[in-house]
Amino acid sequence: MVKVLRTIFVTVLAGSVLVGCKPDAAVRKAEVIDKSVNPESAPSAANAGAIIGAVSFKGQPPARVPIDMSMDPACSLTAGTNLSEQYVVNNGKLANVFVYIKSGAAPSAAPPDARPVVLDQKGCRYAPHVIAVQQGGSVEFRNSDPTMHNVHTLSVAGNPQVDVSEGPAGAPQTRQFTTPELMMPVRCNNHPWMEALLNVAPNQFFAVTRDDGTFSIPGLPPGTYTLAAVHEKLGEQDMQVTITAKSQSRADFTFVTK
Repeated sequence: MVKVLRTIFVTVLAGSVLVGCKPDAAVRKAEVIDKSVNPESAPSAANAGAIIGAVSFKGQPPARVPIDMSMDPACSLTAGTNLSEQYVVNNGKLANVFVYIKSGAAPSAAPPDARPVVLDQKGCRYAPHVIAVQQGGSVEFRNSDPTMHNVHTLSVAGNPQVDVSEGPAGAPQTRQFTTPELMMPVRCNNHPWMEALLNVAPNQFFAVTRDDGTFSIPGLPPGTYTLAAVHEKLGEQDMQVTITAKSQSRADFTFVTK
């Protein structure tokens, strides 16, 4: 009888071990999602590639308009010539375009120790005009001017609204942004001409074009991605880009006036 019971116990134990080795439905689903994000390989710094490129502007861009800042003497004295920034084109290349991986990369949040992106108020303008931060990351709003400013964000995606005043050369204010969003306006209630655009990226793969229109997005695992280029006035363009291990892929965009 003891021998029979021992045999039954061993049989049941072996069966339960086999059952425990099977992934449940949730685990299998997660594995499929991971493979669909980067089918060619798992993320690996050793195999990472990059996207490099430039954004061009075809045709004659709208002229940059001088902005009258005489309502605040401090602005008139410190800022010099202030020009509109919707279209900044240098030698046919377009600055201030937000470029990011729209699909093909899993959503991810900024690490807790990520340094804030700085948006300064300098010369009674926001600098830089377009910024980007990974979701979960923070922006440090500074005031380097000898006058009072106000930071007012206008989110439509559910990010917490920022509406704070900053005294002349006052202490910076830091705020976190948790929801992906494109071209969120940042304004100054005290100076109506001041505006910046804040982008909250869904992953760590993004850039803003430099003054010469160029950009680079490093650290991409091999795979096929949808790359998007977004301009505040000219809209969005998408293209597919394939990254192979330890390589650079070229991606160039061209915008024209609407």
